[in-house]
Amino acid sequence: MGTTQLGTVPEPKYWHLRTVLAEALDTEFAVGEILPNERELAARFGVARATLRQALEQLELEGRLQRRRGVGTTVAPPRLGVDVSTPTHVWPGADQDAWQPRDCVLAPAPAPVARLLETAADEAVHTVRRVRVTHGQSVAAELIYVPSASVPELSAIDAPSGPARARSVLRELRRPALDGQDRAVELGSARADDAKELDRLPGAPVLVVTTRYAVAGRIAAVSVATYRADTCRLTFGESGDLEISDQPQERRAS
Repeated sequence: MGTTQLGTVPEPKYWHLRTVLAEALDTEFAVGEILPNERELAARFGVARATLRQALEQLELEGRLQRRRGVGTTVAPPRLGVDVSTPTHVWPGADQDAWQPRDCVLAPAPAPVARLLETAADEAVHTVRRVRVTHGQSVAAELIYVPSASVPELSAIDAPSGPARARSVLRELRRPALDGQDRAVELGSARADDAKELDRLPGAPVLVVTTRYAVAGRIAAVSVATYRADTCRLTFGESGDLEISDQPQERRAS
C-alpha cells in the first residue's frame, strides 16, 4: 500500500477516511485478507490513530470489516441475503438448503413458540438446532420446533440423537405437502447461546426471523432463526419479493 494523504473536506475527518478506506477494500483487498496494522494505516493516510480507529469501527459496524481474535482486522465477506418473503414455499432441509444440522432434543418449547404452535405449554416438541456458515464463519443459528404430531413416523431407533436425529426429524417433516408459510423479521439482541454460536457478545444486535409452516390448516412447525446483523442484508427483486443470494457481489463505496 502506498501513501495517500487525505484532502480537506467539510465532513468529519474520520468519515471521509471511512469512505477512502471502503474504496481501498474494493480495489486492493480480497475477502478474508488481513489489513496492515494501525500504525501503517495511520501513516499511509496521514491521520492520528484515534481518527483511524473511528473509521475502522464504522466499517466494522457496517459489516465491511471483521476483528478476529488472534488474527487481526480482516475484510468481511459480502453480506448474506435474508429471505423473508418469497413466491414459493419450501420446508426446511429441502434441496439446496444451506443450513447445517447440529442437534435435536425433545423438550417443551418456550411459551411464545408454544402459542404459535398451538400446543400445550408443557408438551415436549422436537427442537432442531442448525447453523448457517459462509466463508467458514457462522452467520446464523436456527431453532426449529416440531410437534410429535407433525412427524408421526419418526423412529428413535434409527437416529437417537445429534445431527442424524435432526436430519431425521426434518426428513419426516417434509413428507406432507406444505400448504404455506408466513414470516416475521425483527431486530433483537443475541442471547447467550446464540452469541456463543455466532462468535458475538451477548446482547449484540441480531435479526430474528420467525417462520410458521402450515399443513392441512394447522401449524406443523415454527422456526426461529437468528442472524448476525453485521453479516446480513435484505434484498428486493423486481417483483417486490425479497430474494436470497449467497453469491459475492461487487461492492460499491458509499
